[in-house]
Amino acid sequence: MSELTTPALAGAAAGLGVAMPMGAMSVLLLQEAMRHRRAAVAAAAGIAAVDLGYAALATALGPWVASHVHPVEAWVRLVSAAILLTIAARGLATSRRRPEHAPPPHPPAPPAPPAKAFARYVGLTALNPTTALYFAALTTAQGATLRTGPAGAAFLLGVGAASLLWQQTLVTLGALAGSRISDGARAWTFRLGYGLVAAYAIKIALPLP
Repeated sequence: MSELTTPALAGAAAGLGVAMPMGAMSVLLLQEAMRHRRAAVAAAAGIAAVDLGYAALATALGPWVASHVHPVEAWVRLVSAAILLTIAARGLATSRRRPEHAPPPHPPAPPAPPAKAFARYVGLTALNPTTALYFAALTTAQGATLRTGPAGAAFLLGVGAASLLWQQTLVTLGALAGSRISDGARAWTFRLGYGLVAAYAIKIALPLP
């Protein structure tokens, strides 16, 4: 059992290491949870699925991932930054068009189906090449230890469980905040959040290719 506990704990630490830093996806997930918790639960699973997928790829092909992703990393970052900036700009424009206390001109849009939210966040998260390089560096450093079936599986289980737990924690926090703040405060929270997404996008894009 101890032979599997060590890689499982290493995987949990790796999963938390990539999930816990507050980035653009964390902000978007919190905003999703403030609107519609069910869609946010699916979105959180999508983020964790990408973390697990990149960890699995790196565990099997660590050196290959590092050598093939690194040459195009800057361009992938630039595409990711452009998409995030577009999301931030649209969110800010929408929040400025309607006064904080004015009723909506039409009924609020229904929440996205969970499957659509899952797919959207899978796509957005997968555009960050840093995650792939992060896991490639970790697994390469540990050599062949994680390439044995049971140890590798335990590592991946730790990654997936830790990432999913953290993302669902953000969903819970976002849902609690959304149910307790006023409409005006929520509007300013969304504006601040989209501003942070724009700042993260610029950070991701630099240095330019």
